[in-house]
Amino acid sequence: MPLTLADLEKAEGPASELVLAEELEETGQKRDFLLEVMRERLKVMREAIARGIKSDEPSVAGMVGWNAKTLWEAEDPLKAPLLKRVQAYAMAVNEENARMGRIVAAPTAGSAGTVPGALFGVADHLGVPDEKLVMPLVLAGGIAKIISRQVFIAGATGGCQAEIGSSAAMAAAAVTELLGGSAEASVHAAALALQNTLGLVCDPVGGYVEVPCVMRNGFFSVHAVSAAQQALAGIRSFIPPDEVVLALAKIGRLLPPELKETGRGGLACTPTARRVVKELQGKEPECGDSAS
Repeated sequence: MPLTLADLEKAEGPASELVLAEELEETGQKRDFLLEVMRERLKVMREAIARGIKSDEPSVAGMVGWNAKTLWEAEDPLKAPLLKRVQAYAMAVNEENARMGRIVAAPTAGSAGTVPGALFGVADHLGVPDEKLVMPLVLAGGIAKIISRQVFIAGATGGCQAEIGSSAAMAAAAVTELLGGSAEASVHAAALALQNTLGLVCDPVGGYVEVPCVMRNGFFSVHAVSAAQQALAGIRSFIPPDEVVLALAKIGRLLPPELKETGRGGLACTPTARRVVKELQGKEPECGDSAS
């Protein structure tokens, strides 16, 4: 039987080991091979962060491209280096994506910054080497795999809750395991992160993965770290984690098409968005009733 979040929650050791065991059985690959694949994914993530926080090159549509660098180089009046680092890292990855740079979809390109933002941000803040991130990334992949069995991880089918919600759940579980949390804590961190994205719409301006996507990854990387912190403190999701995933799937089916990546509702149909889209594409977006 395919793994569920309840199965992971009951694991005696790290939840990532159960995820890896399932992957080994399904693929027939060797453990060392799969771990090397994850190391390569981490390398690509690290490189995207490094490029993104140094670049102010505009994106394809020109709406973003300088935000990660701006934040990274700005003063920190809150004196909260972790908060700043996590956000800047996440935004760096998504601005690289918006510039057509090389990133790792985690689980999608539009939500690619949340996992590396949270995982590398916390690791760098604490001085943890990248090698220690391999198994937490395995767990992140397992969380996404379990969610994807209930709902398509795409804004076009489930709204942004399906994309950024899944990435926040992945990141929360990974950070929790990185910090020594139990399998139960890791799974509940994922559930806490996921349940607090329910109902989030997908409304990219002009259909470009730029606004609000880049900053959204910055916000939800912090959201994931918050979920990990709560779970590590002993807080648990009142609703069982697998039921949270089912709620996500049901809400995704209830959302109207205008709020599922069509660019026909929400922020994508504000006056400014209409003007920008007309300048870029020669015509205004076809907005639905839900945008009025």
